[in-house]
Amino acid sequence: MGDHPDPGLVFALALGAGVAAQLVAHHLRVPGIVVLLAAGLVLGPDFLGWVEPQALGEGLRDLVSLAVAVILFEGALSLDLERIRRAQSAIRMLVSVGAAVTAVGGTLAARWIMEWDWGPSLLFGTLVIVTGPTVIKPLLRNVPLRRRLATVVEAEGVFIDPVGAIVAAVALEVVVHAEASVGFGIPSLAARMGFGAVAGLVGGLALGFVLRRDRLVPEGLENLVTLGGVLVLFAGCNAVLEESGILAVTVAGVVMGNMKQGPARGMQGFEELLTIGLVGLLFVLLAADVRLADVRALGMPGVATVLVLMAVVRPLNVLVSTATSDLDPREKGFLAWTAPRGIVAAAAASLAALLMDRSGMQGGAALRALVFLTIAITVVVQGGGAAWVSRLLRVRAPGRETLAILGADELGLALGEELGGGEAVVFVDSNHDHCHAAEDRGFPAIFGNALDERVLVRARLDRCRAAIGLTANAEINSLFAREARDDFGVPETYVAVGRTEGVPTRILEKQASRMLFDGPKDVERWNVRFRHGAVELASFRFAEPREDEEAPAPVGSLDAFVILLLERGGARQPMHAELEPRAGDLARVAIYGPEAPAARGALARAGWLPAGEEVAAAEA
Repeated sequence: MGDHPDPGLVFALALGAGVAAQLVAHHLRVPGIVVLLAAGLVLGPDFLGWVEPQALGEGLRDLVSLAVAVILFEGALSLDLERIRRAQSAIRMLVSVGAAVTAVGGTLAARWIMEWDWGPSLLFGTLVIVTGPTVIKPLLRNVPLRRRLATVVEAEGVFIDPVGAIVAAVALEVVVHAEASVGFGIPSLAARMGFGAVAGLVGGLALGFVLRRDRLVPEGLENLVTLGGVLVLFAGCNAVLEESGILAVTVAGVVMGNMKQGPARGMQGFEELLTIGLVGLLFVLLAADVRLADVRALGMPGVATVLVLMAVVRPLNVLVSTATSDLDPREKGFLAWTAPRGIVAAAAASLAALLMDRSGMQGGAALRALVFLTIAITVVVQGGGAAWVSRLLRVRAPGRETLAILGADELGLALGEELGGGEAVVFVDSNHDHCHAAEDRGFPAIFGNALDERVLVRARLDRCRAAIGLTANAEINSLFAREARDDFGVPETYVAVGRTEGVPTRILEKQASRMLFDGPKDVERWNVRFRHGAVELASFRFAEPREDEEAPAPVGSLDAFVILLLERGGARQPMHAELEPRAGDLARVAIYGPEAPAARGALARAGWLPAGEEVAAAEA
């Protein structure tokens, strides 16, 4: 590539290689970081020499810092504070006491096994505190865990990164600057964390307030405003107090992600795409900056240090941190196994090595090599073995139990509440207001295009027992049902249609979907009726159709009512056109008030009587 490679070409090659590596990892079904590290190594100076991070000069540090800020903000957006509160004891201890245990344990391991001086040993101990969303999120996608355990794993991964990064920065100051001391470090640590937390809270609230004002931020520009705001918050906090920005953007992400009237759900698609690109870019650049000879020089002591970190330090961390929590022994066992390191460890190690080299300290290259060896081994062993360990310890989430509904408007919310409410139902919708309405009623809601695979992955369709297309567009409903069945193996799919000629019955049969409700229904009309408060919900019990009627009307012939669900033997299921009721079945029915007499008459002719009246009818 020449003595002075073009920085623009280096950047472009690293970004392109990062994207390509993640595509390869997806198709091979291996952890993405493994392929990214290999790509950086092959493209770096040790082999092809196409990617030389030093060509970026001083810009490399700024690029890494800003990219890490965006990655942590995106990871924090998905955290649900309500779920965190239920497991707050374990999470709080893991990111405080647990972080201290890891720092001390890592320091002692490097000191005794690697025989390093105390300075580099302390830096290693603080650098491996972190785990991170870049490794934890893929793990949770591939290994469905119990909800409480998944919350603890995810929350630790997000909150431990800024804590570890700030602790490592303070440790670096103490080690590199001879005049600094531990007495200096503790107040500095407290000041950065306190300032970062307050700035993140204020910044998140302010940015959320701005984004909620349509007159200030036109539709379509929310993502760019968010990105700009996050980077300004990060850089501004660092300008006031160095390394405080990383905690500020994390707190801001949590704040914005939990605003009931906030815009976070609409930003996740864009932020997630940006994060994928940044993760690939950084890992290729940082891996290319590690010399293979430095890794080899670590020898077996390096491997032994990582194994001690995994087999001794992490279990001790979890044992101390969860002693008073309500996690059961199997959940604690899985936590003790799971601590793969990610991009923040790589970035912090590279920056630490750079500063050590500039200050004339020895050991920067070895420190960086040991951290990257830690990343590689923990991702392969702990990340790759997580599925096997989760089965062994029986901490996986139960089989398919959730029901996904496309369309979080009034009719969909009514059906969701009747089917069980809460976490038993997850909504997918491309309308911000609909998602907020679902969340206000206690439902998980995923904002985005339901035909986008990434949106369906966030909705965890792989854990759903049924998928319901319930928008006013029958074609979209049908496509959603097909995606759910073909790509995620959802066993039951239902499609709401306004008229049979819009989505012919043969198409539904071909894709093994069922027509939702008791027949074709005008979904938009029912949404309007619910919106105007003109709908009542009632229970009906199936007896027998009346024999005194010569030509009983089919149940679905009137649009004055909708049979939402049928309960049989204590189990509730969505009503569909193929479902034949049996004597004793209970139905929940939405009735249009102005046409209630006609609706009740049609239901009675079909054998449905108001719950309680069927006994009197049988006795008569």
